Amino acid sequence: MIVFQKVTKVFPDGTGALSQVSFQIKKGEFVFLIGPSGAGKTSIMKLLRREMLSSEGTVLVNDKNLSEMEIKEVPLLRRKVSMCFQDFKLLMDRTVMENIGLSLEVLGVEEEEVEKRVAESLKNVNLEKKGNFFPLQLSGGELQRVGIARAIVSKPEILLADEPTGNLDPESAFEVLKLFKEINLTGTTVVVATHNVELVNKFEERVIALANGKVVSDSPKGKYELVKVEKRRKKS
Repeated sequence: MIVFQKVTKVFPDGTGALSQVSFQIKKGEFVFLIGPSGAGKTSIMKLLRREMLSSEGTVLVNDKNLSEMEIKEVPLLRRKVSMCFQDFKLLMDRTVMENIGLSLEVLGVEEEEVEKRVAESLKNVNLEKKGNFFPLQLSGGELQRVGIARAIVSKPEILLADEPTGNLDPESAFEVLKLFKEINLTGTTVVVATHNVELVNKFEERVIALANGKVVSDSPKGKYELVKVEKRRKKS
């Protein structure tokens, strides 16, 4: 489903984000991307949604080379590869239901179908009673769940989350990760970039560790081995 083949990303100012990164993620996997700030986690997320292109190497999603993808194909890719953001990116002047349904409206989905799928998404994140609330009326954990509902309303094949628990208390963070796992169990491939040592260790999923833009370890039932990652970062 996802293939990185010797992917390197260098920005115009010469800053290197990724160096010869290779890994594969199969359909239905749950994967944590870990590593210190600047390790390359966010760059991987942006490459997967074609928000930027690699400098070298190949990024494949469903056997499609993203570097060869036409611009008109990008919206379809982003329906299949959805994203949850740390800062939620919700419209404050719209209700929860309106925020979730907006992407479907843009796609021209009929109003009745939009309402049905928004209601289904709200139920999946346990926010059935908050649909008419505005973002400012919700807690941080609830806002993150709204972001997840918005990301899954289009029924994506791949769900990406970049530091989804960074602004949450431990209890809310655990509930959000548990929700990602429940979504994963329905068949959705989930990739979570995080610094949260406790949650990575508690969920015991596949862990790809990055340091200085390189993959330093890839463990099927991994732990957040912070000391090892930091030592590798300093040596490289």
